[in-house]
Amino acid sequence: MSLSPITAPYEFMAGTSPLLISIPHAGIRLTPEVAEGLSEAAQPLGDTDWHIPRLYDFARALGASVLVGNYSRFVIDLNRPSDDKPLYTTATTGLYPDTLFDGRDTFKPGKIPTDARRQDYLAQIWQPYHQRIQSELARIKQQFGYALLFDAHSIASVIPRLFDGQLPDLNLGTNNGASCSPELSDVLTGICQQQSRFSHVLNGRFKGGYITRAYGQPDADIHAVQLELAQVNYMDETPPYAWSETRAPALQSLLQQLLEGMLAWGSEKYRK
Repeated sequence: MSLSPITAPYEFMAGTSPLLISIPHAGIRLTPEVAEGLSEAAQPLGDTDWHIPRLYDFARALGASVLVGNYSRFVIDLNRPSDDKPLYTTATTGLYPDTLFDGRDTFKPGKIPTDARRQDYLAQIWQPYHQRIQSELARIKQQFGYALLFDAHSIASVIPRLFDGQLPDLNLGTNNGASCSPELSDVLTGICQQQSRFSHVLNGRFKGGYITRAYGQPDADIHAVQLELAQVNYMDETPPYAWSETRAPALQSLLQQLLEGMLAWGSEKYRK
């Protein structure tokens, strides 16, 4: 089996506002060894954050910069630390997910990529993605005096291994208040409270992954928030994971309000 070169680990679109949207888990590109080794359960790529770039396609009109990972999390998970230390004390998946969210094996027996190959993934996929986050946050902060990072995710609404019952529709995470100003958390939860269609929680099961925790530095005027969405509100949660033209627009409307609220808060707080 030839080891094809790893190219274009992400897509990046520069914006004009203080907001960077990171979308690390929407990629479906596989390396040859991962594609060959995936178990039957993993082959549909069910743990993907399906359609997230489409869900947030309105954000470009708000001036947001958008960063989207191209490779599947089954190759390497961009929202885990490079040393693979667990982020949660409860069930989770790691930097190189060998199990699916439901606990089944990601790879066929004997088909897990080698440690050397996984080091290639770290150097050629993970590192460039994070270097782009760092450079873009630095550019934004230099231009505006502050930076806003919104890490966009989604997940099936019912996964018994990870959480009990059905997940709330919107799961905001701020690393228990450490990744952004409490005033910004209040703005976002306030917007959620003004509507009744979608349930929401702050720092519930999903408190923010590595990206939120690593780059959210409110004392340095960099504010990071993660939003984990229940997929049932905009798509079908079974293969082929189709986009829902009837459900998605209402969720997009609320997401736009959240991003507009985030930008308005930053503009007011840092008004010169």
